[in-house]
Amino acid sequence: MTTQTITWKGRFGPMDLLVGPETFRPSTVSQLLADALTIGRGDVVIDAGCGSGVLAIVAAKLGASKVYGVDAARGTVEVATANAEAHGVGDRTLFYEGDLFEPLPPDIMADVVIGDVSGIPDEIARASGWFPSGLAGGPSGAELPMRMLAEARRMLAAGGRMFLPTGSLQDEKSILERAKSVYGSIKQLTERHIPLPSTLSEDPALLRLLKEKVIDLKQRGSRFMWTARVWELS
Repeated sequence: MTTQTITWKGRFGPMDLLVGPETFRPSTVSQLLADALTIGRGDVVIDAGCGSGVLAIVAAKLGASKVYGVDAARGTVEVATANAEAHGVGDRTLFYEGDLFEPLPPDIMADVVIGDVSGIPDEIARASGWFPSGLAGGPSGAELPMRMLAEARRMLAAGGRMFLPTGSLQDEKSILERAKSVYGSIKQLTERHIPLPSTLSEDPALLRLLKEKVIDLKQRGSRFMWTARVWELS
C-alpha cells in the first residue's frame, strides 16, 4: 500500500501521520473533537471511524489504558498501528478494519466511545471528495451516525460516555433526536462555523438538500457557512 505523510496540527500536535489512499484525513471537525475530549486515567476507549488513528493517539496520551480503533477503510490497521507506534502509544492501542463495532471482541466494554463516523450526505461526499473510500453518512448524512449511536450504546459500560460530532451539513436534527432517545443525557460542548468551499456551494445536490431543509447553511456575504458541533452523551 502506498502511503504519504501529513501533519496533524491539533491537540498534542504537530504530529506527522501516515495515511493511505483510502484513509480519511483529519479535518477541522477532527480537531474540534480532539479539543473537546476528556478521558479519565485508565479509561477503556473505542474510536469508531478511527481513520489514521489520531484521535485514538490523543485518547491514549490523555490517559486511556486501552484504545480500540475501528474503520472500514482498507489499510486502517497498517496505517493507524504505525502512527500509534511512532507517537509512543502502540502498547495501548489496537486497530481493526471493518464496519463500526463488528470486528471488536464481544467482551469489550468501554468507558468512552469516540463516534467520529462519516456524517454528510452521500451526494455531497462525492462532490466534495472528502471521503476517499466513497463511504459517507447515507442519503441525508444521518443514516450511518444513527446506526452507530444504537450500536455504541451496547458497548458502553455503566456510566460510560460518548463524544459525538454533528454538523448542519447533514440531517443533524434526526441525529440529535436519536441520541436523546438512546442516551438520555446530551450536552453540547463546543461548535465552530466553517466556510463551505465555493465550488461546493454551487453543487446542484447541495442546493437541493438545502431547499429541502435536510441541511442548514448560513450565508455570510457571498459564502455559505456550516456549523460543526461536538456533544457528550451519557
